[in-house]
Amino acid sequence: MKNIVIGAGPAGRLAGLELGRLGEEVLLIEKNKLGGTCLNEGCMVICALNDISRFLNNKKQYEKLDLISGDIDISYEEIINKINKTQEIIHKISHEENTSVNNNIIYGEAEINEDEVSVGGESWDYENLLIATGGKPYIPNIPGKNYGKTHQDILKLKKVPEKLNVIGGGIIAAEISNIYSSFGSEVNIIARSHFLSELDPEIKDYIVKNLFKNVNIYENTATEEIQKNKIIIENNGEMKELEGTAFIATGRSPNSQIARNILSDDDFDRKKAIKVNNMLETSKSNVYAAGDVIGGMNLTPVARMEGILAARNMAGYPNKIEYNTIPQSIALDMDISFAKIIDTTNKNDINNKNEKIFDVLSPGSAGPGGFWRVLTGDTGITKTSFNSKTSLLEAITAVSPSSVSDVAYISYLMRIGENISNFDEFIEIHPSTDVFFQIMKYM
Repeated sequence: MKNIVIGAGPAGRLAGLELGRLGEEVLLIEKNKLGGTCLNEGCMVICALNDISRFLNNKKQYEKLDLISGDIDISYEEIINKINKTQEIIHKISHEENTSVNNNIIYGEAEINEDEVSVGGESWDYENLLIATGGKPYIPNIPGKNYGKTHQDILKLKKVPEKLNVIGGGIIAAEISNIYSSFGSEVNIIARSHFLSELDPEIKDYIVKNLFKNVNIYENTATEEIQKNKIIIENNGEMKELEGTAFIATGRSPNSQIARNILSDDDFDRKKAIKVNNMLETSKSNVYAAGDVIGGMNLTPVARMEGILAARNMAGYPNKIEYNTIPQSIALDMDISFAKIIDTTNKNDINNKNEKIFDVLSPGSAGPGGFWRVLTGDTGITKTSFNSKTSLLEAITAVSPSSVSDVAYISYLMRIGENISNFDEFIEIHPSTDVFFQIMKYM
C-alpha cells in the first residue's frame, strides 16, 4: 500500500481526500466513526447544543422587550436523539466522499510495526504513513476522578443535571457551563488558576459580567476530591463542598501510544505529543503525523490544514506548515472570536516592545443577531490593537453575534499583512463587519 492514514478525524479524513484527489493509493483506517472527536463528541456536539441554548436565551431577551410570551419546554432526550441521527447522516456523506476518490476505508483498531500496519489480523506494508489519531480528554489525578464526566459523556446523559460542577478554566469549561446553565442547571466553574486566561483582561471581564450571570466562578481553586454527587474544593485555604455532577474540562492528551513501536522516546514531547517538523514529518522520513496527536493548537481547521499539507508532502508536492494568525472562537450566547499576529521573525509580534501599539475598545459589530440587542445594551465588545509604525492590525478580539465570520476574514487580511488604510476597500456582505472597517479606516 502506497499511503496509509490512521484516523479519520479532521486531519486524517482531509488527508485521505487530498491524496485521493492527487491520484494516490490510500488506505484509511478508522477505529470508531468517521469525523473524529469534532463530529462525534466535540465541537459539533457543542455547536448543536449551543444552538438550543441561544434559542432559549433569545426567548428570554424577547420576553423582556415584550415581543413574545409563552412557556417553552425542551426535551433533552430528543435533542440527543436528533444529534445522533444528524451524525449518522454526516458519517454516510463522509464515507461516500472518501470512497468517491477511491480511498479504501477499513474500520478497526490499527497496530503499527516496522514498515507495516495491521488491523484484525490483516497487515499492509506502506511507503508513507500518516498518524492522525487525535486526542482524548486529559484527566488530572484527582481522587474519585472516575466519577467525573467529560465531553465523551455528553451524548450519554439522560437528562440535564440539576447541579453541575465544571472543573477547568479554559474554552471547553466555558462552553459547557454556558450550555447547561441555559438549560437550567446550577453551574459552578472551578479553575485551578484563572478563568479564560488566554483572553485580554478587559474582554474577559466583559464576558464574565455579561455572559456568565447565572454561573458561579471559583478561580485559584483546587479540586481536592470528586464524589458521586459532589466535589470538595479548596479556596483561599478553606475547604468547601459543592453538590452536583462533576464535569472535567481540563484540556486534552494526544492519542500517541500507537506510535511507540516505531518512534523513540525522544520523538515525543513532555505531553506525549508526537514531534514533527514543518513538513509534518516525524524523525522517520516516511512517517507523518497531523492533528491533535502532535499537540499544538487543538482546533479542527488547524487539523484539516495539517492533514492536507501532510498529504501533499506524502504525494511528493512539498509544503511547509505555518501557524501565523490562526483565528479562534468560544461558542457562548454570543461568540467570542480572536486572532493575533505571530511572526516567527519577531518583526511584527505584538509583544515586541520596540513597536508602539494602540488599543481601541468599541461596541460589538452591527452584524446579524445584533439589532434587538441595541435596546438592552448588550451588543458585545471589540478590542483591536494597531501598530503605529507599520499601520498593521496586530490583534483583534470580538464579542458579538457575528464575530466568527467577521474575525475569520479579518484574520486573513492580518495574515497577508494588509495595511489598515486599505481595509475600507474590502466590500463586506452587509450586515457584517461595517463597525470594524470604519474603525480601521479612521485610525
